[in-house]
Amino acid sequence: MNELTLLTDADDRARRYTESIPARRVFPDQAALQALAAFNEPLPARGHAPEDVLQMLDDIGSPGTVVSNGPRYFGFVIGAALPAAAAAERLMLAWDQCASSFDNSPVAATLERVAAGWVLDALDLPRESAVGFGTSATACTLSCLAAARRVLLARQGWDFDNDGLTGAPEVKVVVSELVHITVKKALRLLGFGMKNIVFAPVNHHGQVDAERLPALDDMTILCLQAGEVNTGEFDPFDMLIPQAKAAGAWVHVDAAFGLWARASSHAGLTKGIEGADSWTTDAHKWLNTPYDCAMAICRDSEALAAAMNSDAVYLSGARDAQKNLTLEFSRRARGIPVWAALRSLGREGVASMVNKHCALARRIAQGLEQAGFEILNRVTLNQILVRAHTDELTVAAREAVQASGEAWFGATVWEGRPAFRISVSSWRTTESDADALVELLTGIAERR
Repeated sequence: MNELTLLTDADDRARRYTESIPARRVFPDQAALQALAAFNEPLPARGHAPEDVLQMLDDIGSPGTVVSNGPRYFGFVIGAALPAAAAAERLMLAWDQCASSFDNSPVAATLERVAAGWVLDALDLPRESAVGFGTSATACTLSCLAAARRVLLARQGWDFDNDGLTGAPEVKVVVSELVHITVKKALRLLGFGMKNIVFAPVNHHGQVDAERLPALDDMTILCLQAGEVNTGEFDPFDMLIPQAKAAGAWVHVDAAFGLWARASSHAGLTKGIEGADSWTTDAHKWLNTPYDCAMAICRDSEALAAAMNSDAVYLSGARDAQKNLTLEFSRRARGIPVWAALRSLGREGVASMVNKHCALARRIAQGLEQAGFEILNRVTLNQILVRAHTDELTVAAREAVQASGEAWFGATVWEGRPAFRISVSSWRTTESDADALVELLTGIAERR
């Protein structure tokens, strides 16, 4: 089989998989999971024919997938890939570009520069900001915090690039008590040390309490969040950020999915967020691009470019070359699916999608409350935090839904007790899908 025939076969298989999404279990059954053992084979001495490799991948791999690209996946704020974004991703694979700089890929550099401008426009963030398209919120947070520390040290006359951290002035980090694990991971990798982190108290909604904000100064990085992972709540930026700026602190906002509320009728939740110094967000969440696509956004474009610079004698690039804004040197053009998603949706389409998901979340919350479940959050966004009338039923209901294959959402713990979290973020999800989830959970509760 020649290359083009093989690619045609792959396209046909991918198309059949996409067509089958509505009929697939959301989580694989036991038979499909057991079949994955076939992949546990030794490295072959002689290679198999490419068509055989593809067939095995499809025959055994496809049944073992979680259908997060479908309408009834409600876990982890994983949006289904929009048709335009998915199609752009397929064409990108054919291009096979190393999108580090204009010299390596003029089209990638052009489209990612355009996409960066559109992102700032859609989110109404400072237009002078740099936008680095990275792999994840974790990687992008690490980039932003590295830039923040470098800037704060430079203000004290410390040359971080040459002198490192040995003997450097101390940089303090203040985060929410409910800070996301990816921010903790980035801080740990940067060497801050968890016992040195200051945790800001939160109110009963999960927002940082402005009246109990720890002391800040001009050697502090304050990390806030837009879209707390359980409740979907937003820190009160309009109260917290002015305090931080008055003290000379750097403000970073972890906004993996919540930042997209700013592009919708729910923009009021983000009031004051534009005053921060840096932000991270995921396109693969609420913008519904394929996975492995996030953004590091930094108001001081020079700060991010200087911290991430990777120019070499054999390959230099413009200050805003993506290799100089992200952790990756050799990289795929993650901004191209962002460009495709935004061009296909437009400003109105982004707002409509976000508004729809928020409305569906409220619909699910109302239905579950009527069925006797306890809704633990205000449902200000696309997150519903739920508990049954006993902890045992909470766990049993969640496990029954997962086992059914009809829908999927994950477990969490809220205020020391089991709960489950329902996230609405797929462009495929409709009112009928929301109602089906309520009906499924109601039936499970009634049978127990």
